[in-house]
Parts: sequence; structure tokens; C-alpha cells
Amino acid sequence: MASVTLSGITKSFGDTQVIKGVDIAIGDGEFAVFVGPSGCGKSTLLRMIAGLDAPTAGEIRIGETVVNDLPPKQREVSMVFQTYALYPHMTVRQNMGFGLMIAGTAADAIAARVAGAARMLGLDALLDRLPRQLSGGQRQRVAMGRAMVRDPKVFLFDEPLSNLDAKLRVQMRTEIRALHQRLGTTSIYVTHDQVEAMTMADRIVVLRDGRVEQVGTPVALYDQPGNAFVATFIGSPAMNLLPARLQDGQAVLAGGSRLALPAPAAAHDGREVLLGLRPEHLRVQAGGGLRAEVKVVEFSGADTLLACEAAGHAVQVLVHDRTAVAPGDAVELAIDPARMHLFDAGTQQRLP
Repeated sequence: MASVTLSGITKSFGDTQVIKGVDIAIGDGEFAVFVGPSGCGKSTLLRMIAGLDAPTAGEIRIGETVVNDLPPKQREVSMVFQTYALYPHMTVRQNMGFGLMIAGTAADAIAARVAGAARMLGLDALLDRLPRQLSGGQRQRVAMGRAMVRDPKVFLFDEPLSNLDAKLRVQMRTEIRALHQRLGTTSIYVTHDQVEAMTMADRIVVLRDGRVEQVGTPVALYDQPGNAFVATFIGSPAMNLLPARLQDGQAVLAGGSRLALPAPAAAHDGREVLLGLRPEHLRVQAGGGLRAEVKVVEFSGADTLLACEAAGHAVQVLVHDRTAVAPGDAVELAIDPARMHLFDAGTQQRLP
């Protein structure tokens, strides 16, 4: 195992700079997730750690070793790709052991490592099958097994579940997390799916446009998003953001709706803000303060999502129960002031 440290990392392709000064420190044995929208640079960062791309500037350390000039095979990392990258003419056993064979590992050692990884991943009965005889989830386990047998210092996962169906993705992310807990190997996982990030990570690195927006535990990012981008990216359904003006301990919204604010907000009286309201924290309640019209009702079993319009903006409300509300109904929405989030309307940074 080893820590991974990125210091002042930039990356340019021609005149286009895609990574713009990134500093990240990942602890020994930590499961870190890089998350962000498509094109934010998360896979580029992973490829630079793996040695598949070189940074334009900055330093990459794995443990105490600066690896900028080391080829991939000397970095002691293993990568699990989105497309599995299995050899179609090789059996599961051969695919898992191929990297060790190329490295000159003794045949009995290869057999022992492959058997151990197969046992851990539930692949024992599949070792003599070809990739075309496997399901998507089984292929992904083979790709993980191939990475495991190398006993790397760092596991790198590049959107490994994006080709699987929704049910299998849920199962596989649980298996990957359980595998990490057993092995304790430092792991860096790239995804654009914030639900994967929230459920799997020890710490999340939120990226946008080649920069780090915020780093923290899933709980910290959910409870204390540093800016409006992180606030709307972390959490599902996304946080509602409504323009408002702070006045006399209240948030005054378009149309005259008023919501009581937590006491510390008085320090920002008169300020133009974005009021952050998570859908799961809003309640349909008479006298709630925020007048809304229900547009769509989406029943999903345990929860009901209400798509509303309030203060001239779309607002989502997540009800953890059945509700008699129907499209076209006028409702009032309430929220505990302690659950509110305030962001400066100009900078979009969180207000203390």
C-alpha cells in the first residue's frame, strides 16, 4: 500500500489546458473517488497516475517515490478499465495470470495468486471459460482479478461499472467496496455518477473544468458543500437553488414568499443569495412559507417526487411516503432553517 500525492499538476493538449493546477493527497489505504461532469479531467488525472499520460507540469508521488519519469510497469499500480480489456481468445485463468507471466513470475506462483483472487471474487467455477461465455458482471470481476494478482500498491478504477445495467451496478459497487475493506489497498475510483461516489468513497474529490472544487468525506460534502456547484452535484435529487434577498432574518423570494433563516444568517442581512434547499428536507405543510404549484408527481415506491414551480423556479420535493397531492395543486412548502444552505449570488461560494 502507499499514499498518492499530486502537487501542482497541469496537463495541456496543444494549446488547450485540461488540468489547471491540481493538488490532491490520498492517504495510505484510502478509497478516494474522483467525481465530476464529463470533460472535467478526472480520467486524465487517473491516466497520469498510471503513467499512461505525462503531466505538463507538477509532481506525482506514490509513497515516497516521485514517479513522473517511471514507466507504468514500474509504478506498482493496477488499473481496471471501463471496457474490461480482456483478451477474447484467453480463458479467465489466462487473462488473470497474463500480466504475471509477462513479468516472468514462476508458474506455480501465478497459479496460486490466480486461485486466491478467483476464490475471493467467486470465479472458481469460471476459470476455464472464455470472456464471451461470461456476463458483464463476471467480466468485470475478471478484470478486477487481473489487477489483484499483481498485488499493487494502488488500484485505479476508470468508470468500471458504466457498461453494466442499473441493478448490477448496485451489486458491483458493493462488491468493490467490500473487496477494498478486505485488501486495504489504496484505491482511486473515477466516476461521473455521484451516487457511486457517495456510497463508495472514504473521501470524494469533486472536479470541474480541470480544477478541484472540494475534497471531503461524503457526509461533509453533503452537509457543507463549499459552493453552489458542489451543492447541486452532490445529492440525488439535486439541491434546489432559489435566488433570494436576506432581510430581517428571512429569505425573501420572488413573488413574496418568505422563509425563516437560522440565526447566524443575520450577519448577511441585505445580501443577494442563492438559497439551497434539498428536496428531501422540504415538507408539504400548511403555512410553510414557500408557495408552490405541483406540476408532476413521480411515484417510485418508498418515495414520491413532486416537481413543483415556486418563486418562478423549478423546485423538487422528495416525500418519504405516499401523498394525496396531484398535479395542479397549490401547496405550501416548509423547511427547518437549520437545513438551509446559503451561497453568495455573485461568487456562488458558501456563506458561513
